[in-house]
Amino acid sequence: MRVQKSAVLCFLFVVLPFDGAAAADKLVGIHSAIAISQSLPWIARETGIFRKHNLDFDLVLMRSAGTAAAAMVGGETDVGLIGGIGILSAYVQGAQDFVIVGAVKNILTHSIVAKPEIKRPEDLKGKSIGVNRLGSNNHYFAIQVLQRIGLDPAKDVIFRQTGGDSADLIALLNGSVDASAMLTYGQNAVAQGFHYLIYGPDLRIPYAAAAFVTRRSVIARKPQVIGQFMRSMAEASKIFHTDRETTFKVLAKYLRVNDRKILETSYNNEVKAMEPRFDARPEALQAILDELAVNDPRAKKVQPQQLIDRRYLEEMDRSGFFDSLWGGKR
Repeated sequence: MRVQKSAVLCFLFVVLPFDGAAAADKLVGIHSAIAISQSLPWIARETGIFRKHNLDFDLVLMRSAGTAAAAMVGGETDVGLIGGIGILSAYVQGAQDFVIVGAVKNILTHSIVAKPEIKRPEDLKGKSIGVNRLGSNNHYFAIQVLQRIGLDPAKDVIFRQTGGDSADLIALLNGSVDASAMLTYGQNAVAQGFHYLIYGPDLRIPYAAAAFVTRRSVIARKPQVIGQFMRSMAEASKIFHTDRETTFKVLAKYLRVNDRKILETSYNNEVKAMEPRFDARPEALQAILDELAVNDPRAKKVQPQQLIDRRYLEEMDRSGFFDSLWGGKR
């Protein structure tokens, strides 16, 4: 009996330290939209990239950049792939622990999709336009394009909040709105008889539409884990840009879109706007600061560079990790 107990103890001594050493690093992430530009964590999960980098990664959806920012301030999540508006707004108001460690998309690629009878952009006057929420990315896009065509967003149209990307499509289909500022599901609407009234990708409006965000205090506590996350995202980005079959399979699952033509059109609209190496462009942040400054003068005192920390991008560049993925291509 004594020999058996000794054997068991020896077994535990050998096995348990090994299990502990192999335990994955826990990281909780957040994203704010079911959108192609926020698909890299899906790809990393489905292809085993997180496991490869020893990450136990949980992804939480919060359909508001403001709510996402609040969750990060409260310590509920460690990293986010979200629109910049919530983070910059919080930063301007004093939450200066926030930092952007990379960007996925520095321009807006929404479009205004409308009923067939609305022929010209000017015909939007007096009509209702669906947006996720007031202050959301697609609301900002709608404001920008309306101003460009000479309409007053505050007086000439009615904005209706739908609550999300798929809800924008539903509102358009059931007649609750005359037009909608759409991203992911624009091509679905076109397939059902609506049309692109204003095609946004061609306008290339600067805006931090999707960025990797964390807090300086999180980096201080677990710099290596955030580095593992960023390398995981870099590998997922390589798949997104070069392996369409895998990417379409993942997008079909998470977007719940099985029509290959719709997936291809939506992907083609987005891929040209996404940053393969996650370059965070100051002009994309400045656009949001200018928007915030209209109602909060403190935004005028903030410089985009204050929010950007390039340490992980520089490390992947300096170490040759980016080149190993892209073959030296920029």
